[in-house]
Amino acid sequence: MSKLSETVKALINAGYARPGYTPSSTGVQTALTRFASDAAEKKVGLPAWVTLSTAVSATMNCPEAMTQIFHLANSTPTLTEPRTPVQNAELIREVGLKCISFNGIPRSINTLGAFRGSLPEDVGSSLSTKPTRELTAENLEIRKKDGLALWDSVYIGFERKLLDRLAQSHPDLPVHILNGHYSNLLSNPRGVTPPGGPGNKVGRVLTSLVAIACLRTQTGVGPQVVSHIFGLRKAYEHGDAHAEGEEPVEGGAWLATEDGNIWLLENIDKLVNVIGGGEGTTFAPGLRPKL
Repeated sequence: MSKLSETVKALINAGYARPGYTPSSTGVQTALTRFASDAAEKKVGLPAWVTLSTAVSATMNCPEAMTQIFHLANSTPTLTEPRTPVQNAELIREVGLKCISFNGIPRSINTLGAFRGSLPEDVGSSLSTKPTRELTAENLEIRKKDGLALWDSVYIGFERKLLDRLAQSHPDLPVHILNGHYSNLLSNPRGVTPPGGPGNKVGRVLTSLVAIACLRTQTGVGPQVVSHIFGLRKAYEHGDAHAEGEEPVEGGAWLATEDGNIWLLENIDKLVNVIGGGEGTTFAPGLRPKL
């Protein structure tokens, strides 16, 4: 096997190419604590604010912030049944996985790996090791059906027109979006207990929050932010937030309102600003000038 020259390795790892993680800081911890406190005042529950902040952190390539979210969640009292550290870690992992559909694979690989490595041994050893999204001859058509149903729920009113428009861009674009993402990642397998147990499902509403947080954090994809803001609203307007198999999301109905939309977008921006050290998103800022 050939080896990389020192020149090639130096170019890959050059500081101006931003090859590594985005570091966290005490300022991020303060911002996360403030965000969790404000969420509690608005009666937005832990799963919702953990989902939003995790999706922002994953998009910003900041696994240290994901670990800070984990510890903050463990120290935050809940209005319902107490949550365990394993539940909180599994929720963060599931959100990080679903970020693939909006951020691509590499950041989820890197941030989930670093997050897993940061966990206390007793928590890490208790995490689920059984995959739940394996496609089989028996479940393939059901998974495709569920993916199309999720697509229809998010884009109801434009669902078929949008698929036709995507197919004009490339005939396999809607095929991949539906089968690779909505069917096998963004929707959840039927009859499968979510990692961490009941109460830990990243269902219809939380998946919309993942989408909004990732896309807003990226910048440059305003039309998609609009689509998923409407998708969040439609979850409640058409009753899909309360469909069979869905778990209630504390504060979800308020987040789907005008005031809730403003609150979540503004708080995503605040987290991006502090994680990015005041320089904005790290998702696709381009190469820094060579100094």
